[in-house]
Amino acid sequence: MSKLRRTRKKVTKQHIFSTEVGEMDVSNSKGILDTQIPTTPHLSSRMKHIKQEMAKNHLQFVRFEATDLHGVSRSKSIPAHFFQEKVIHGVCMPRGYLELIPNPKDDEVDHIRATCFNSDIVLMPELSTFRVLPWAERTARVICDTFTVTGEPLLTSPRYIAKRQLSQLQDSGFSLLSAFIYDFCIFAVPEIINSKTISFPASTLLNNHDQPFIQELVDGLYHTGANVESFSSSTRPGLMEICFLPEFGISSADNAFTLRTGVKEVARKYNYIASFFIETGFCNSGILSHSLWDVDGKKNMFCSSSGIEELTITGKKWLAGLLKHSAALSCLMAPAVSCRKRYSKESKDLKESVPTTWGYNDNSCAFNIKCHGEKGTRIENKLGSATANPYLVLAATVAAGLDGLQSSDGVLASPGDSTDLYPSKASEIPLKLEDALVALEEDQCLRQALGETFIRYFVAMKKYDLENEETDAERNKFLEYFI
Repeated sequence: MSKLRRTRKKVTKQHIFSTEVGEMDVSNSKGILDTQIPTTPHLSSRMKHIKQEMAKNHLQFVRFEATDLHGVSRSKSIPAHFFQEKVIHGVCMPRGYLELIPNPKDDEVDHIRATCFNSDIVLMPELSTFRVLPWAERTARVICDTFTVTGEPLLTSPRYIAKRQLSQLQDSGFSLLSAFIYDFCIFAVPEIINSKTISFPASTLLNNHDQPFIQELVDGLYHTGANVESFSSSTRPGLMEICFLPEFGISSADNAFTLRTGVKEVARKYNYIASFFIETGFCNSGILSHSLWDVDGKKNMFCSSSGIEELTITGKKWLAGLLKHSAALSCLMAPAVSCRKRYSKESKDLKESVPTTWGYNDNSCAFNIKCHGEKGTRIENKLGSATANPYLVLAATVAAGLDGLQSSDGVLASPGDSTDLYPSKASEIPLKLEDALVALEEDQCLRQALGETFIRYFVAMKKYDLENEETDAERNKFLEYFI
């Protein structure tokens, strides 16, 4: 037991640095990994502030939250008076909570052998994410990183993978400014729920804003540190769009993660059900809008200083990387069979793949480039569905973009511009999930960036999903899960 306690203290020191150093070092305020041990005054200052918040709000519980593969919160709540102790030692959780699919079957472990599910992992809180939850009575939350009991980061953790890619980006002299744009659906809660399925009304509830619901959601997100830039009704009744303000580093994925839980809990207060899941007739998108900046966050590397409304050479190389790896990217960003239907919605021909498109200010493209001055020049990665894990979307986008910067394949040509070099190979997006899984397995760049352990596990889980596709009657269970 003493040996275990010593290893946990080691994990805690490393982890607390990444939470506290935001007050000291601009690079780590962007979610970058580090191994330096914090000084006691910084830790004491953070804990003093948290204790004041806990007393002021009469908190009873603190949720220790971590993301599973699907981007859904898996948490353990502790009595508030144990918080300081758990900050030091962490909170144990069965590993299978994060690594198994929503409805595990008896033989599931036989299908997925990439990792050991029968062990515990340790949730270590990132103290900078501590927030009082406005939509939960006398409760706060803190986002956690996951470690094995021997002190190693969990290699299948999407948040760890995203942080690792941001660290690689920093080492290359850059930082990422990004924000997620999400669609989600609002449904009326049905009157009858039987034991097998949830029966929803034929159409969604809202034709426009439900002001009290939206106001509480947006205000609540603001108090959790997730700043909403805009919200609106989308293309169908009950379909809402919410855009976050861009932030550097891991914060954009943290904001998306917070939304996925927050919208669920606020909706329940108003007797609604909110869902990011894609059903027939709906296409809930999850867009990553992003731009590359210098390491200090002072200069947008996508924006041309000449005033020309097109990407810089650096931006074009980044985009070339996204195009090159679009097949594998699509596997992580549209990770279910129904997600991929959106890729072929414009095509009447029965094809196995569709070209990866890009353009300036063209919302129909997979990669939409917007040149609106230094702050507004960005690329919208529109391959994603709202069910994709935001940490994986962030990590894979950075990995692909970095490969474009470092590649000698050349720069893609702009629409109508024949002076630049074309990429060596035209990129295609597979329409079938099975083909996308093959593309991910064969993409050596993403395999190395995301890690062999994660790739084996992700592919095994998705193959299991395909073997056990839900029937139409059962699919609404996933609607509830993917809120």
